[in-house]
Amino acid sequence: MIEAGQPYPLGARSDRDGVNFALYSAHAERVVLCLFDASGKEMRQLELPGSSDHVWHGFVPGLKPGQQYGYRVHGRYEPQAGYRFNAAKLLLDPYARQLVGAHQWSPAVYGYDVAHAGDYARINHEDSAKCVLRAVVTGPLVSLQSAPQVPWSETIFYEANVRGFTMQHPAVSETDRGTFRGMRNGEVLAYLKALGITSIELMPVQAFIDEAFLEARGLRNYWGYNTLNFFAPEPRYLGGGAPCEFREMVDSIHGVGIEVILDVVYNHTAEGDHRGPTLSLRGIDNHTYYRLQSDDPGRYVNDTGCGNTLNFDHPQTRQLVIDSLCFWAGEMGVDGFRFDLAPVNGRSGGAFAPEAPFFAELQDVPLLSAKKLIAEPWDVGPGGYQLGNFPANWAEWNDNFRDSVRRFWRGDDGILPRFARRIHGSSDLFDDGVRQPWASVNFITSHDGFTVNDLVTYEQKHNLANGEDNQDGHNHNFACNYGVEGPTDDEAVNALRRRQRLNMLATVLLSQGTPMLLAGDEFGNSQQGNNNAYAQDNRIGWLDWKDPDSDPDFLRQIRGLINLRRRIALLRPEDFLHGEKNAPNGRRNIEWLGAGGQKMSDTDWQCQQYLTLLLSETESGRLAAGAATAVAISVNAATHSMNVHLPQISDRGKWHTEFYSGVGSLTTDENGSMTIEGQATACLVWLVNG
Repeated sequence: MIEAGQPYPLGARSDRDGVNFALYSAHAERVVLCLFDASGKEMRQLELPGSSDHVWHGFVPGLKPGQQYGYRVHGRYEPQAGYRFNAAKLLLDPYARQLVGAHQWSPAVYGYDVAHAGDYARINHEDSAKCVLRAVVTGPLVSLQSAPQVPWSETIFYEANVRGFTMQHPAVSETDRGTFRGMRNGEVLAYLKALGITSIELMPVQAFIDEAFLEARGLRNYWGYNTLNFFAPEPRYLGGGAPCEFREMVDSIHGVGIEVILDVVYNHTAEGDHRGPTLSLRGIDNHTYYRLQSDDPGRYVNDTGCGNTLNFDHPQTRQLVIDSLCFWAGEMGVDGFRFDLAPVNGRSGGAFAPEAPFFAELQDVPLLSAKKLIAEPWDVGPGGYQLGNFPANWAEWNDNFRDSVRRFWRGDDGILPRFARRIHGSSDLFDDGVRQPWASVNFITSHDGFTVNDLVTYEQKHNLANGEDNQDGHNHNFACNYGVEGPTDDEAVNALRRRQRLNMLATVLLSQGTPMLLAGDEFGNSQQGNNNAYAQDNRIGWLDWKDPDSDPDFLRQIRGLINLRRRIALLRPEDFLHGEKNAPNGRRNIEWLGAGGQKMSDTDWQCQQYLTLLLSETESGRLAAGAATAVAISVNAATHSMNVHLPQISDRGKWHTEFYSGVGSLTTDENGSMTIEGQATACLVWLVNG
């Protein structure tokens, strides 16, 4: 028995009397609900009797949470015209909150006959139900615990993979490794708290599948950028199978004062290009959810490089994404989102625009506009590089920072002016009178590329384990191996590599903007030179937690830098500094100084590999003893030492060294003079005397 039910909300919603099902499809002719028992056997097919504004709906009395289901959608099968309905394919509800079963790469999952792959008009009538994941009706979650409220200016991101972070952690039990439960382990949380980061950015946790070509190579999708469903947590991360495990993890992380940011993939899906499987959106309403080529609607616009592109011109696609975001922000307690290939989300009529409908609609949802929103500001489509062009309430991953800092510390000529702009918050990109320095997410490494250890150990990528003849991954890494490719027993080389790792991470943490660290960089984790470990769900991709014991002082130094940033407000100004004079000492709030303490000359900018960034307090009035009124960040990328002079800030106080990456300690004499070793960073603070 099935009743007409209600068209909203979309998805499956249970109450004490039964379950309401609602599915959007503007081009379907009819929709059949399929119910399965606990073993995965199809028990009943019920045609949805209601149809309201392209929403097909029905209410089934007596059903309870835990019921497994899927859809078969009837309509035209004319792939050359963009219609790919095939009722032999069991389709996953886009609004499903939980998945069961396993995806199998069988010919049955394709809408066309793969035996005649060149003829996509030939429909495949093989039933796919035994080869695909099924949706599960879920009940309501209990109320959330309170979440930390971290201002943007105080934010420090830490990018981690749920599986890789926990698979080799010695305190995580075998059953909890690779899961959300592992991430809420007490020792894991204590480590994150002690490190000092404010916000953990988790790589994709929305349900995804392994690509067929990876399965053929005996590999798995490790990173998760192959999303199948935008609501359900990835099943392999659920130790007990219940979605509430994600919420429990979030509550535990919130409990130690750390935010949870999700890396989300709303640009393409796992259904791939015109040769891909029919698993969900393709079979529900291909024209609505995907951008099709205007001159050949049988094929997809591929602005993502992953075969298909979500159609943000259609209001229902935008609504699907906003509903998904509201679910994760509301019911799951997430504090913000990093949008993979975000220009796709801002394309209207094919062209990117900061005023795109999706951005405007997202801003109109109070729950979402209050969250941290971060863009990966590039895709492979036309005009796809949009760094600095996102709306004012967004932050953006800054690859210009990454490349400029790598090149500066490598010793490249002519990089100093570019390096200075990056540590100034990339004001040339973001200072439009509206945005603030936090808009620039500064990083030296991320999941995509070398770890910082590998950046100073390898000059060439070593990706043979990916099975692509080392053709995949970045070729322009701005890396340096300092004379030996790979690990070495040469103590001098290892000491220099260590110092350069410290220099680069110090630059991230001392620069204006929002710093982001890659998990494991704080103790020297390596991926054996693989700079594209997307398929390495093994010891190459997982963090090696034995490494922290090999150089505990390095971890201590990184913790010290994070604490310094959090303690000294001058290191994280809320607005861009333009060299305004301050009172009472007449200094400017930001100055660029040469080795002699003088203003940098044109020659210095072009010929030197040294500078000091001097930040001075702009507040006038009586200052208490111990107050920090200035910060000097001195960087020397040259291979030789530099004699450096720092100016006196006032008649009360002296310079105190807070961080030095060179050998031994660093002190200034009574005139503010000091010697900085080659390839070293120093951070000093002017403290007022009593």
